Order: sequence, then C-alpha cells, then structure tokens
Amino acid sequence: MPASYLKNIAIVSNPLAGVGRATDCAKKITKALVEKNIDHALFSKHWPTDFNNFTDIFIVGGDGTLNYFINYYPGIQLPLVIFNGGTGNDFHWLLYGNKSFQQQLETALNETPKPIDIGKCNDRYFINGVGIGFEGEVAKALTGKQKLSGKKSFFITILKKIISYRSKNYVIYTGEFSLKGKKFLVDVSNGSRAGGGFHVAPEAKADDGLFDVVIVDALNPLKRLHYLPVIEKGNHLQLSFIHYFHSQKIMIESNRLIQYHLDGEYAEAPKIAIEILPAALQFRF
Repeated sequence: MPASYLKNIAIVSNPLAGVGRATDCAKKITKALVEKNIDHALFSKHWPTDFNNFTDIFIVGGDGTLNYFINYYPGIQLPLVIFNGGTGNDFHWLLYGNKSFQQQLETALNETPKPIDIGKCNDRYFINGVGIGFEGEVAKALTGKQKLSGKKSFFITILKKIISYRSKNYVIYTGEFSLKGKKFLVDVSNGSRAGGGFHVAPEAKADDGLFDVVIVDALNPLKRLHYLPVIEKGNHLQLSFIHYFHSQKIMIESNRLIQYHLDGEYAEAPKIAIEILPAALQFRF
C-alpha cells in the first residue's frame, strides 16, 4: 500500500489570505485527497489546539499565515507543507518554485521531510525574514489593507514611500563585528525572496544554519529609484553601499523606535535581538 494512504492530514487554511485564494486552494486540496481516499480534516476559521492523531499538516495561505502558524504552534514537529494561498508567497516559492498544484501535491504526499531553519526575533518566531527600516515602513503602510496578488501591493507602496522615507541611525552588532550609522534598510533573511518577488537576499538558503544579512546604507531618493530594479532582481550584493554577510545572531539598536516586519507582519521595538534556530521544522519539498 502506498505510504500516502496511511496518512491523516490536517489542512489549516486562512480564509482571509489572498482575498479568498486560500479558501479556493483548500477546497482543491480537499477534493484531491477525497479522490485519493486519504484521511484528512480541514480547519479554517477555528484551528485545533493540537494535531494528535495527524501525520502531516498542510498550511494554506501566504507568508503571514505561515508566520502565525509557527508562533501559534511553537515546537511543532510534524511534517509541514505550505500551499500558495496568499499574496506574496515568498517562502512557498523558495521551497516549491513554480510547480503546478498537482506537482506540489505529489511532492507533499511522497517526499521525505527535510529540516528547515527558523529565526527568533525578540519573543516571536519567523521563517522567511526580518525587514528593518524602509521595509518596516512599507509593512506598516500595508497593515490592515487588502493586498493585490503577487508584488503589486508591495511595489505600489514602495513607490509611494521611497522618496519621502528618511533613513534611520542604527547600531548593529553580530558575533564578529559592529556597524553603525544611517541605514536605508537592514534585511535579515532566512529565505531568498520577500515582498512577492524582491530578491533581497538571492543567495539565502533556509537549511544552512545561517542568516543572510543585507544592509543598505542611506541613499538619496534618486539613487533609491535607480537601484530599486537592481535589488528586485538580486543583482546588488557587490554594490559599494551594500553590506552583505552571514550570521547566526544579530542585535540592532536605534535612538528611535525600530520599525520592522516579521514575514511581512509589522512590529516595532526599542531594540531587537535575532537568532537562528537550525533545523527547527520539517517540511516536505
């Protein structure tokens, strides 16, 4: 008997993700599992307190849904799969690329689970990345608003904010060195893509036990506009105003409240401490 027939899969869906896209995707998954005679249960508005008796968990939503999941179920060790039911779907892209629904479903049912790192920022977990400074400003502007698919909402908001944003002063500590001064943004990445398609840390891997840290010095508005498409495509790591390195821990302080996001979810704090938690989760990909 195929291993997939011995499964009992919990499907957790965010009905608000992707303007209904997650709901449609969850229905599609349910239909496919019924056709394959695989035991499953769908949780939408109310998620369970635990996953006793389940063998796998399918998460349907975007990066925000995945962020909510890993904070709601810290230490979860069942094999996970993320289906692209959100707007940006950046971490989904890292694991599954451009696979079709059917291709991903087969992967989800048959691949051996592999370890994936996550990060901890102050008292919250994240899986794709932390964006500080300009990225935090963009996330704040998008909070509570209905997002368009892909990177449209992010791109429109970036264009609205990129001229007026004022770079902030930061003191940045790692285990190896410290850096201070005005910075446009500080990106601490576990995944390689953010904002629905901006390759801020194009070489990042989510299973190497390291963050890819990208720091952009203060730039005037014209240079920001000029280099935006370069950063979008991931061709910026060798530029003179970019600081790029790997680290397991990083601490950031500022003389002002720090604006940042965790996997697109806005937050602010007087200082932030970030550390990597290697091989904390298991994903089928």
